[in-house]
Amino acid sequence: MNTRRAAYGIVFVLAATPGWCPAQQYPGRPIRIIVPTVPGGGGDTVARAIGQKLTDSWGQQVVVDNRTGMIGAEIAARAIPDGYTVMVTTSSLVLREAVYQKLSVATLRDFVPVTQVVSQALVLTSNPSVPAKSVQELVALAKARPGQLNYGTGGNGSASHLAGELFRLTAGIRVVHVQYKGLPQAMPDLLGGRLQYVYGTPESMLPLVKDGKLRLLAVTTMKRSPALPDTPTIAESGIPGYEFAGWIGVLVPAGTPREIVRRLYEETVRIVHLPDVRQKFELHASEVVGSTPEAFTAYLKSELARWKKVAAAAGIRVD
Repeated sequence: MNTRRAAYGIVFVLAATPGWCPAQQYPGRPIRIIVPTVPGGGGDTVARAIGQKLTDSWGQQVVVDNRTGMIGAEIAARAIPDGYTVMVTTSSLVLREAVYQKLSVATLRDFVPVTQVVSQALVLTSNPSVPAKSVQELVALAKARPGQLNYGTGGNGSASHLAGELFRLTAGIRVVHVQYKGLPQAMPDLLGGRLQYVYGTPESMLPLVKDGKLRLLAVTTMKRSPALPDTPTIAESGIPGYEFAGWIGVLVPAGTPREIVRRLYEETVRIVHLPDVRQKFELHASEVVGSTPEAFTAYLKSELARWKKVAAAAGIRVD
């Protein structure tokens, strides 16, 4: 018999037993947090901060397991839905689903959302040699030189790609998309002036801005980032309605008992609002959210619909 199917049967039988509540026995052993990013990435930082606090409060070891890309999502989706396998992932989960035609994992079919932990802006940065010191000037330059400006991304369907294509569509400009295997691989060309601009995470871009190697033009969220209060948004810089907000959230395999989902939600939200944890996230220009499972589900539905529309308009399709 399939292991996961057998587990479903056990949960069903126990759930039918009067007085039995899975949350009363949870957690009774170590928990694994799968993170579909490399060690040190945004999702990894969040997972380790939460994992350590869960270990402290629940007295059970929490192990962070990095399984890069869709491999991690597939492992998490196929895990027994008993609360002992948790996934901390980024907005790339939804973005991939918006552009890939064939995926073995579907966000809202294979997972139950627990909570959106943080929201994070990307930053629009350019090479200092580009004669544009603002978003308005960059748009004017692109319109004056159609097809002559290059922007780099971490590949088709990546956050940097969709942020860039939304900018292109909303601003009505013609620019050249240059994709790399990952955004770090684009940095030599950006620093060397072969790329004119890039969208990246604050933690990867701001040190280069501080050293004068890049110019910070704007943040991608609708509101200014509390960590960068003097940096304008793209929306307030002459591109009304522009918004790209990355997120990091907690999900569990579909079929996980509601009581366990609720317990995970309540404890995770308590943890992310602790002063030391909040401060750690804010250092990376991340804003704590801590949404309910219901609110996170609604948000993921809207994000998936939105980015499918953007991908279709931009002609982004990965078979």
